[in-house]
Amino acid sequence: MQKILLAEDDRELNQSLCYALKREGYSVASAFSVKEARMLYQTERPHLILLDVNLPDGEGYEFCRWVKEKTDIPVLFLTARDLEEDVLRGYELGAWDYVTKPFSMKVLLRKLEVILRHMKSESSLIFDDGYLRIDLNQAKFQAGGNEISLTPTEHRLLKELVQNRGQLLTYSILLDRMWDAGAQFMDKHALAVNINRLRGKLEDSGHKYISNVYGMGYQWIGF
Repeated sequence: MQKILLAEDDRELNQSLCYALKREGYSVASAFSVKEARMLYQTERPHLILLDVNLPDGEGYEFCRWVKEKTDIPVLFLTARDLEEDVLRGYELGAWDYVTKPFSMKVLLRKLEVILRHMKSESSLIFDDGYLRIDLNQAKFQAGGNEISLTPTEHRLLKELVQNRGQLLTYSILLDRMWDAGAQFMDKHALAVNINRLRGKLEDSGHKYISNVYGMGYQWIGF
């Protein structure tokens, strides 16, 4: 289920938006201030943010800037501020769209549908849980904000695990797929060595991603 973070201090509008979004099948985390929005962003990891500009303890612009320093999650402004400079500022901060009040709920819902569908297709090989970021398209990897360098074999293993997350990949399946991918001959011992190297680069005491199902194979348990 796709999750939306809504930051809107008008309680009646907030309630109406929550109702409409949930009716469309979205999960909603609702905030009434910048402080609440920051807390919910960190705990809920939303797929999209609906953001008012005027909030009781600050401007949505600053919250948008704070979010965009961390990730490229789509932000859609909902605001009564319709001056050209306000709209341009929103786009300059990386907002996907800038919707002025009053607005059509049907049009807004369609905008969200289009944005999230686009993001899903664009990010099919991009994964980010706040600690680990994997971009299989660009072969770029980060853990705890630090760039990670992977060997071609480690990259291929990671791709197999992530794209089949939640599924047990037996030793024989992984070895067959690594061979098919043009890797050098790999046996069970070499597979274990590469898995351990991957763990050393991706994991720490608080973040575990690869599970060893004893005697059977490996499973990606993150994301």
